[in-house]
Amino acid sequence: MIPIDPLLPYMGPILFAAVLAAIFTGYPVAFAIGGVSLIFGAIGVQVEQFSPAYLEAMVLRVQGIMSNQVLLAVPFFILMGTVLERSRLAEDLLQTIGQLFGSLRGGLALAVVVVGTLLAAATGVVGASVVAMGTISLPIMLRYGYGRELSTGVIAASGTLGQIIPPSVVLVVLADQIGASVGDLFRGALVPGLLIAGLYAAWVAWTAWRKPELAPALPPEQRALAPRALARRVLLVMLPPLALIVIVLGSIFWGVATPTEAGALGAVGALVLAALAGRLTRAMVREAAEITSRLTCMVLLLLVGSTLFSLVFRGFDGDLWVEGLLTDLPGGRVGALVVANLAIFVLGFFIDFFEIAFIVVPLLAPVFVGRFGMSPVWFGIMVAVNLQTSFLTPPFGFALFYLKGVCPPSVRTVEIYRGVAPFIAIQLAVLAALLIWPELVTALL
Repeated sequence: MIPIDPLLPYMGPILFAAVLAAIFTGYPVAFAIGGVSLIFGAIGVQVEQFSPAYLEAMVLRVQGIMSNQVLLAVPFFILMGTVLERSRLAEDLLQTIGQLFGSLRGGLALAVVVVGTLLAAATGVVGASVVAMGTISLPIMLRYGYGRELSTGVIAASGTLGQIIPPSVVLVVLADQIGASVGDLFRGALVPGLLIAGLYAAWVAWTAWRKPELAPALPPEQRALAPRALARRVLLVMLPPLALIVIVLGSIFWGVATPTEAGALGAVGALVLAALAGRLTRAMVREAAEITSRLTCMVLLLLVGSTLFSLVFRGFDGDLWVEGLLTDLPGGRVGALVVANLAIFVLGFFIDFFEIAFIVVPLLAPVFVGRFGMSPVWFGIMVAVNLQTSFLTPPFGFALFYLKGVCPPSVRTVEIYRGVAPFIAIQLAVLAALLIWPELVTALL
């Protein structure tokens, strides 16, 4: 039997490593985190590192989670996006914008960026956006001669905009974990999110100008809608979702509604739009409700498990270990930022953003916000942009797996990897810009 006493100073990092190892086994994450933490908690009580009464605080923490009004925004925003996707309103958007930009070189790719931005503001869920656009737009782009690398790259990259463009579910969760206002985090994400989307569009336009054979305009016979008919379709298809997004975000930004109230309004608005389009069926509502329930339960179970981990980790003085590790690095705050970003970036290859938000962010936020005095909003946006980058990065980026799952067999994995490379460079450039100019985040606060 291994003696525990010599290991006591290192039990915090050992717990962290054990939790990561348990996650990688493929066992349900929430139970892996909670189970390992309970085992280490029992060890802590046995060796009198802390008393059993210390673990009783977990009951109060779970009660706090269940009564947290901010977290109610999560199921509302998920339901809003799921209804828009399952009612095929997102598909209508893509087809309409494709017609609108079809006469331009790279028009279909530009349409993917625009729709990716709109879906990000409507769904906030990366997997849904990537799969939807991959299923709908990739076959069309390949049929009309678009390069495979450009097509897959722009779809995967635009699909990840749901990480950063509000009302992102990721931002709601991050706000809860770092103790910031959801509205402030939404405002802080607006400029970086639109900047990333704008740079995506600029890269597509540059590629279409430099290599027109990779991004041709649609042939005239495929731009069949007359100008008046196209204008009518834009009015009927684009304006209602845009109006819904503006109302939801505007009500938060202007202080008219809380994020939870705005999320409820968005969910009801999505159901109304589906009804107006004649697609509000019982089967669609049931499917959207099931997806929303599964994702919401996953988030809450993860939060309970990670709360237990956080409690036991602090009981072993793991928070002091993390603080000492970061503050003793060469370069002070800059060195700590580099190491923290690298850690989040690498972990993003292997574990979901919810797991990072619930496990890693609570360990880093007290150091950067408390010790270094950084803005919690700026810190949260930096983490969100970093996670968005890791979603794209080969070989384990989640967005790449989502896209590969809906790609035709003729599209090779290496082509997807090469296609996302310039968009990863854009992401890293924006992340560097946020580190150099925090005003990109704080300007609208």
